[in-house]
Amino acid sequence: MTGDEIRQAFLEFFRDKGHKILPSSSLIPYKDPTLLLTSAGMVQIKPYFLGLEAPPSPRLASCQKCFRATDIDSVGDSKHLTFFEMLGNFSVGDYFKKEAISWAWEFVTKYLKLPKERLWITIYLDDDEAFNYWQQIGIPAERILRFGEEDNFWGPVGDSGPCGPCSEIHYDLGEEFGCGRPECKPNCECGRFSEIWNLVFTQYNQGSDGKRTPLPKPNIDTGMGLERTAAATQGKPSPYETELFSPLVKQVCQLASRNYGEDENTDRAIRVIAEHGRGIVFLIADGVMPSNEGRGYVLRRILRRASLFGRRLGLDRPFLGEMAEIVVNKMSRIYPEIVTSRNLVTEVIGTEEERFIAALDAGLNLVEKLVDEALHQGKKWLQGHEIFPLYDTYGFPPELTAEIAREKGLSIDWEGFQAEMERQQERARAANKMKILWKHGNTTTIIIPSTDVCFVGYETTASESKILELTVREKLVESASQGDEVAIVLDKTPFYGEMGGQVGDTGETSSQKGKVDITNTLRTPFDTIVHQGRVIEGSISVGDDVEAKVDEKRRLDIARNHTATHLLQFALRQVLGNHIEQRGSLVEPERLRFDFSHFSTITEEQLMEIQKQVNEKARQNLPVKAKKDIPYGQAITEGALAFFEEKYGATVRVIEIGEPPISKELCGGTHVKSTGEIGLFFITNESSIGTGLHRIQAVTGRAAESLVERHFSDLQNIAKEVESPLEEVHGKVKTLLSELETEHRRTLWLERELSRKVAESLLEQVEKVDGVTVLAAKVPPLTMLVLREMGDILRDKLKSAIVVLATVYDNRPNFVAMVTPDLAAKGFHAGDIVKEIAKVTGGGGGGKATMAQAGGKDIAKLDEALISVKSVIAKQISPYSMKED
Repeated sequence: MTGDEIRQAFLEFFRDKGHKILPSSSLIPYKDPTLLLTSAGMVQIKPYFLGLEAPPSPRLASCQKCFRATDIDSVGDSKHLTFFEMLGNFSVGDYFKKEAISWAWEFVTKYLKLPKERLWITIYLDDDEAFNYWQQIGIPAERILRFGEEDNFWGPVGDSGPCGPCSEIHYDLGEEFGCGRPECKPNCECGRFSEIWNLVFTQYNQGSDGKRTPLPKPNIDTGMGLERTAAATQGKPSPYETELFSPLVKQVCQLASRNYGEDENTDRAIRVIAEHGRGIVFLIADGVMPSNEGRGYVLRRILRRASLFGRRLGLDRPFLGEMAEIVVNKMSRIYPEIVTSRNLVTEVIGTEEERFIAALDAGLNLVEKLVDEALHQGKKWLQGHEIFPLYDTYGFPPELTAEIAREKGLSIDWEGFQAEMERQQERARAANKMKILWKHGNTTTIIIPSTDVCFVGYETTASESKILELTVREKLVESASQGDEVAIVLDKTPFYGEMGGQVGDTGETSSQKGKVDITNTLRTPFDTIVHQGRVIEGSISVGDDVEAKVDEKRRLDIARNHTATHLLQFALRQVLGNHIEQRGSLVEPERLRFDFSHFSTITEEQLMEIQKQVNEKARQNLPVKAKKDIPYGQAITEGALAFFEEKYGATVRVIEIGEPPISKELCGGTHVKSTGEIGLFFITNESSIGTGLHRIQAVTGRAAESLVERHFSDLQNIAKEVESPLEEVHGKVKTLLSELETEHRRTLWLERELSRKVAESLLEQVEKVDGVTVLAAKVPPLTMLVLREMGDILRDKLKSAIVVLATVYDNRPNFVAMVTPDLAAKGFHAGDIVKEIAKVTGGGGGGKATMAQAGGKDIAKLDEALISVKSVIAKQISPYSMKED
C-alpha cells in the first residue's frame, strides 16, 4: 500500500468505528507553553484529556503533521525523521485498552495485511491487563515482551500533561537487518524491529513537579507513524525507499549527479536533504521564520544542515527551493496550506540559503583560525565554549568542526559543547514558557476557576459582577485591604483580557466596601479573564457584588487602532498583493503595530498609497459588524482571513467592514461601529524585522491628531527660524543646507592649507631619542581628519620617524600618532604609543602599528601628555635596541 492509501484506510477504518476525523493542527502548538513544536498527534487532544475543553466527540482520529527537533542530529540514518505524519485514534473517557488493542490488531492484519508472524508486542512491566487482551486475540505469550518505563511508559508531551503505560506493535524487517544474536528482539539497537504503532493508555496527569495523579477518566492515545508503516507494508528497509520519499531522493540524485545506494556517506547526505526538505516547507508554511531562537532556530538549523550536506555532494549553489517544489507537488493534496504559502516558502528558503552559503566560507575560516590558535598554544583539544558559537551563530555543524580538528590532531571537548547546548536549549524553553504563574496551595500553576467567566465587553463597558477568586502576593485569599496588589476573577466582566495582539482593558471595580484600580486585564491559556490592580479604598472579599467599569476613552482608542489594523491588512493586500499574511500585531491605545510577510522592499510611494487607502476607507464611514457563532469552515470558505498562529473552535467570530465587505477577518477583539470613528490614520514607521518580514507602526484618532499638531508646530517654528513662509520652508531649508555644505568645504580647505603651513614649521621641532627621529607637537584646533592628514605630511617628509600630534577640538584633547614602516618593522607601535599618551589626559585610544588616534578628557594635562612622549618611546626602544637594519 502507498502512504496515501494507508492514510485514507486508517481514517476510514476509525470513522466506521464511530470516530470524528479531525484535520491536522499547525506545527505551532496552540495555547501550550510547554511545547516548542507539535511533536505528536495527542497535542491537539491534550485540552480534552485534561478536561479544559469539551471534545467534539469522545472518539477522535487524525493524521497529524509532527516535528521532533530532538532528532535533528540523528537524521541521516535509515530510520530517524524530524517531520513525519502521525496517524492516531483517541478516546476521551470512552473506550479503553480492550477496544484499542482489538482494533489495532484488526487494522494491521486485515487492512494493512501485515504477516502476523512478523508482528511482536511490547507492554509495560506490570500491565497484566494489556497482556491478557493481547493473548485473547491470539498473540503467543513468547511474542509479548515486557519492558520498563524507559521503553513502555509514555511520558507527557512537554514538561507536564497526560501520560500512562503503553503497548507497541513492532514489525520484524527480517534477520538480514539484524545483529545475528539469538536474543535479538524488539527494542534491540540493531534496528531489525521497527515500531509501527504505539498504544498509550493515558491514565495519569503529570505535573511540572513530576507527580502523577489519576485522570477523571482514562483515555486512549495512539500513534502510528505513517512513514514507518509504509516501509513495512511495502517491504522496504526504511521510509526513504518508499514512494513518500522517492521523488525527493531522485531529485537530490539528479541535482548532484549521484546514485542512491552506492556509498553510505553519499546515502546519508541524500537522506538528510530529502528529510529536511520536507520539514523546511511545512515549518515555513505554518508561520515559522528563520531566527536564532525558538522555532525559528530549529528551522534555521535544518535548512543550514541540508545546505551543508548538499555541499558535501558538490552542490555549492542554492538548491533547496527546487526540493521545496517537489514537496509541494507531492503533498499539497493532503495539506493545501503549502500551496497557499508556496511563494513565501521559496522566497524564505532562497534568501536563507544564499546567506548561509556566504556564511559557510566564513565559518570554515573561523574553524581553521581556531585550530591554528590551539596548535600555536600547544593545546590538544578545542573547548566546548569555543566551538559552540560556530554552531549557534553560523549554523556550522560541530561534526564538521571535529573533522577539521581531527585532521590537525586535535580533539573536541564534547562535554563542554553539550553543556553550552543545554544552556541554549534551556534559554529557548524558558522563552516559550508562560510568564503569568499563580500559586495554588503548594503547587505553582495557572488559576482555573470552577465557574465559567462570561465576557460581556462586546455589548457594554460596565456590568454588575461577583468576585469569584482573589489573589494577593501569589496566594489565593478570601479578602484584600487598601494598598494590596490583587488579581481578581469575576463571574462576568466587560474587561477585555489581553489576547490576539490587543492589550487588556483598564478601569475600576467598586462596591460599598471598597474600590480597586484595575491596571491590566489578562487572559490565561484556559480563557479565564484575570483583572490585575490595587485596592485603593476600603477592602474587597470573595463573593462581593461589584460594579466593573472599563475606561471608555482608552477602550475607544484601542478599538480605533484595532479596526485600523484590519483596514491596513486590506490596503497592504491591495497595494502589495494577496500574498500578504499577518505575522503578528500589537494594538494599544497609543499606537498599533502590524507585522506581515513580504520579501521585497516597500517603496515610499507604496507606503503613501497604503496610508491613502486606509484613510479613504475611514472617510467612507463603512459599517463594522461582528458576526458570532459562524462555523469555522463556512467563514474560511466565504473568504475570512485567519491569523496563522491562532487555533479556532468549531464556531468563530467574524469582523466585516463595509457592505459588501471589503475586509473579513476572524477576530475576538473590540472594534468601532463604523470606520469614520477611526479619524486620521498616520503611518509613523516601516521597517524590516527579519527575512521576509516587515513591520508597520501607525497611530489613529487622538494620537494621530496629537502627532499632526506636533509636526505642524515644529514646521511653524522652523519657518520662523529660517524666515520663510510656511509653504516655502522646504526650499529654504534645502538652500541653507547647500550653503552650509559650501561653507563646510571652504572651512575644510582652509584647515588643510593651515595644516600644511603648520606642518612645515613643525619640522624645526624634530628631536632624537636614542637614535630615533621623534616629533611631538601641539597644533591649533583641527578636526581629526585634518590632524591625520597633517601627520601623513610630516611622516612622508621625515621618511623615518615617529610623529605625535595633539590638539584641542570641541573642548576635548585629541591625539594622532604616526610610525614610518621601517620603525614599525622594528617593533614600534603607534597604537601602543597613543594609548599611553592619552591616559595622561584621562582618555584612551588605539590603532595600527603605523597609525593610531586617541581622545582625552582633561585639557589642562595636554602639555604633560606631550612631555611624556619621549619616555613612552624610550620604553619601546629598549626591547628592540639590538635590532639592526
